[in-house]
Amino acid sequence: MTEIRVVLDGLAFPESPRWHDGRIYVSDWSAHEVIMVRDDGVGEVVATGSAFPMCFDFLPDGRMVVVDGTKLLARQPDGSLAPYADLAAVSDLGFNDVTVDPQGNVFVNNIGFEFPGGEPGPGLVAVVTPDGTARRVAGDVMFPNGMAVTGDGATLVVAESYAGRLTAFDIADDGSLSGRRTWAGLGGGVPDGICVDDQGAIWYADVPHTCCVRVARGGAVLGQVDLDRGAFSCTLGGNTLYVATNVWSGPDATDRNARNGQLVAVAI
Repeated sequence: MTEIRVVLDGLAFPESPRWHDGRIYVSDWSAHEVIMVRDDGVGEVVATGSAFPMCFDFLPDGRMVVVDGTKLLARQPDGSLAPYADLAAVSDLGFNDVTVDPQGNVFVNNIGFEFPGGEPGPGLVAVVTPDGTARRVAGDVMFPNGMAVTGDGATLVVAESYAGRLTAFDIADDGSLSGRRTWAGLGGGVPDGICVDDQGAIWYADVPHTCCVRVARGGAVLGQVDLDRGAFSCTLGGNTLYVATNVWSGPDATDRNARNGQLVAVAI
């Protein structure tokens, strides 16, 4: 049986875990916080925002960037968040996941409708180049959710939750995307947050099926971790898979702040 260790408990809406510089971080969307897990296992709030969702990643120079509605913010040495890019010119809807390539291009996505309650429509992917300029680089993605850049920095993979697939794009030096293709069809899988391992396979978190699944290019299933609640996003730190999990009652649920969320760790 797979041993699942609870790293942090009592989170309202954990999402967007990231492994950086030997530490695990996670965002609590409902609390509008980014939390770092200290060596003693205690969670320390290292950034506070105002929007839902609130994903984050790290620039090549080590700075944290945080999606806050239609703004991209960068964490300063004193812990405050300062403007990095204005995303409102790309869309007036709030943005979702974020990932960074080795050139410092920051990719952010937008589902294209108000959630919950809006009429589902096509979403988009935008890029923020190192000079702070934001522009749209892909469209017609069906509920773009988790994103990841492959280890060689050449490919962006986007989880399309409403299409049950992982979609890949080639990345140019200026952050332009081309060569769109299906990286993996997932059958009945519903991909949320994703990460790429050192063998080029992808782990995707699946909320309704309460699991994380490892797939190869083309969709062959290489492994699976079953959980006791919805898996919203995952990341790798060495030989450990960290998963943001939560009890999910649907997009219109009133228990979004019930603090049933956990950050868990699984040795793989």
